[in-house]
Amino acid sequence: MNAHDLAGTAVLVTGASRGIGAAVARAFAGRGARVGVNYLRNAEAAEAVVRDCIAAGGDAQALQADVTEPAQAASLVARMLDAFGRIDVLVNNAFAPYSFDPERRQDFAGLAWSDYLRQYEGSVGAAFHLCQAVLPHLAGRGGAIVNIASDLVEDPLVPYHDYGTAKAALVGFSRQLAAEAGPLGVRVNCVAPGLVHPTQGSAATRAEFRESLIAATPLRRLARPEDVAGPVVFLASQASAFMTGQVLLVNGGRVMR
Repeated sequence: MNAHDLAGTAVLVTGASRGIGAAVARAFAGRGARVGVNYLRNAEAAEAVVRDCIAAGGDAQALQADVTEPAQAASLVARMLDAFGRIDVLVNNAFAPYSFDPERRQDFAGLAWSDYLRQYEGSVGAAFHLCQAVLPHLAGRGGAIVNIASDLVEDPLVPYHDYGTAKAALVGFSRQLAAEAGPLGVRVNCVAPGLVHPTQGSAATRAEFRESLIAATPLRRLARPEDVAGPVVFLASQASAFMTGQVLLVNGGRVMR
């Protein structure tokens, strides 16, 4: 991958104040990109990521918005354009809060349809609002959209019904959009990590379960946020210029496709 092909590009990362989103923002900045660090509530954490991005050699601004709200998503894109004058890459990482705890997860009988809708709004809804707002600014300019899914769409090792179903819908959404946006010069792909640790979502996952996952993973460890950031940067770069509608599994080989 050319270390310079992202220099000067403008990248919007949603849910970027911590975890995977923060690692993605830092990775783009390390390649000279200008990064919009979207956050919902934690302004202090977002500003810390901004400082990291600047220290890594890029530029960055913290941009608050609830991306599940259409008007706020549109405003976020407008503020991104005001800050950097353009937008080249959108990374949809934000999702409704979720705790990955196999022992305390809700089984199917205990779920309400509203639980599914909450996850749809967080994953598919947010991506829908942002993509509609961003697409006119990407068309014809070789832009890229990368959506963060989950390897649960391929292997529901733990049936997190509402979360996993929403991520499967996000993959379907991405492929439909890839088919339409391709002739416009816009690529749409997904990165699907396994359990990522440490993150806020995996904090409740017991050590014994993490160890069992590690034992079942050929590379014998769990993904770190930085492991997910690399494939995201790849899918935004010219190194993947002839890829669209794809899902990259990032789970150390536990699920192979």
